[in-house]
Amino acid sequence: MAAAQKKTSVDAVELEIIRASLDGIVQEMQNSLFRTGFSTIIRESQDASCALMGPDGEVIAQHVVLPLHIGAFPACCAAVIRTYDDIEEGDAFLINHPYEGGSPHAPDMAVITPAFFNGELMGFCGSIAHKSDIGGPVPGSCSGQAKETFNEGLHLPAVRYQRAFRRNVEIERIIAANSRTPELVLGDIRGQLGSSRLGEQRLIELITKFGRDESVACFARLLELAELRMRAAIAEWKDGRYEAERFVDDDGVDTGKPVRIHVVVEKKGDKLHFDFTGSADQTKGPANIRPPLVKAAIGYVLISLVDPHIFINSGLLRAFTIDVRDGSVMNPRFPAPVNTYNPTVHALVEALYGALTDIVPDLARADGCGSRSIILGGRNNYTGKGYVQYEILGGGGGARAQKDGQSGTSVNQSNAKIAPIEIIESEFPTRVLRFELIPDSGGAGKFRGGLGIRREYVNLEDARFSIRSTKHIIAPMGAAHGGKGRTGDIIINPETDEAKQLPTRYADYPLKANDRFRLDTPGGGGFADGFERDPAHVLRDVREGYVTIAGALRDYGVVIVTRGEDVAVDDDATQAARASHVNVN
Repeated sequence: MAAAQKKTSVDAVELEIIRASLDGIVQEMQNSLFRTGFSTIIRESQDASCALMGPDGEVIAQHVVLPLHIGAFPACCAAVIRTYDDIEEGDAFLINHPYEGGSPHAPDMAVITPAFFNGELMGFCGSIAHKSDIGGPVPGSCSGQAKETFNEGLHLPAVRYQRAFRRNVEIERIIAANSRTPELVLGDIRGQLGSSRLGEQRLIELITKFGRDESVACFARLLELAELRMRAAIAEWKDGRYEAERFVDDDGVDTGKPVRIHVVVEKKGDKLHFDFTGSADQTKGPANIRPPLVKAAIGYVLISLVDPHIFINSGLLRAFTIDVRDGSVMNPRFPAPVNTYNPTVHALVEALYGALTDIVPDLARADGCGSRSIILGGRNNYTGKGYVQYEILGGGGGARAQKDGQSGTSVNQSNAKIAPIEIIESEFPTRVLRFELIPDSGGAGKFRGGLGIRREYVNLEDARFSIRSTKHIIAPMGAAHGGKGRTGDIIINPETDEAKQLPTRYADYPLKANDRFRLDTPGGGGFADGFERDPAHVLRDVREGYVTIAGALRDYGVVIVTRGEDVAVDDDATQAARASHVNVN
């Protein structure tokens, strides 16, 4: 922070109070945003996050909901600072341009407001939140077959949304004219604005309480301490060169062509360098990601390996360096499409875990289910208004060195919630027929992978359907000889003569009224040989429906027999089955 050049001593107690206060401010901002959100995306799935930035745009506090935003906030804020040299109190700015700023994709719109104290710019308050629809060729604006950013909806560079606390209604009219759900989009933007104004108020109250110099010094010290904390942990790891790769099913355009994500990690002393130059060239379809997300993904992995409860700010990103090749999937050239970025980030995160496993083997983990969203759009027969049903769905988490993977959950950086059935059915012309875990979908292992989920729907009105998913072709990998997780699938009208399997990414399938569709999400990979799993744990899995009796024998070498209304392990048969086992994973 430039304002911190003036040296001021920092009291340790006050530093901790200010740290906790900053964290509390951001949580209060997020609570406000989630409670005022118009769309199910924000108020139910919570696909949004808030942060406080310094006057140079560095994040000084982010209560993590979506980890990738630690890279997006500084890039978006930098675009505002670069564009405007007349920032004043009462201003507010919008930006959602992935290349001009740092939004992961155009539906993630940032609202940023400056915070002034006695006429001095002290920093910025902001939020980034997914919008239900900002135009483009398909409802939801997220075409899995987009070939350039111009296929991905309305893009705003940094624009002034408010001056002297008065909204620019012309900008709102432009946004509304480009959305199939204008009321929801504008309502969510105004909710973001309210949360930022709340953040300003709380931040100025904090500065007033502790004084300008003390507060600024503490902000700078928190950034410094975050970097020092991370470097101290890195210094304890063994030096070396580590390498790993993962693959994304395809980019949605070149179907059947996996996208390679490759990383070389070089560790020496307290320095870490990540080299991604071996990754694939930029893709024709929307599988590309930009460098701010690459940095954020690395930050997420390091936080999880060092201390999940560490105070989150931009200082963490100073503890490493990266090399991304221009024109690659990790650093595409404009206007390469980016809207289905999350599967690529999952592959990146899992490659990072794979490369770092030799450094911190006790924290090794198998691959998870990745991420996916389904999007239905149409016009409601009762209201006549357009609607967009956007759902984010998880699956199985990868098993860890000491624990089973979580079932039916978001994994890695996704961290969004699955919308409740009651909300979906009350707001959209859809009925949910099944919502259940899939037995045997978790990769076998001494520690089992988490189970994927099956969610089946019947569509009540004609609609346009799109899916952005991953790991329908390339299964989640196990770790330490653990088994792979089950792959995912999406089928229209399953178990009928008209059944149709869609690709991993598909845009604008015409659903008819009373059509059914079923989404199976992947299970997580297992950790270590499944034949090493405690038979008592396998028995528990069978009783709970996580593993079938056939799966217990096939994947774990455990013979389960029926005894009355219960099941039990046949110890002698199990010992014989395991004695002949050779692990082929």
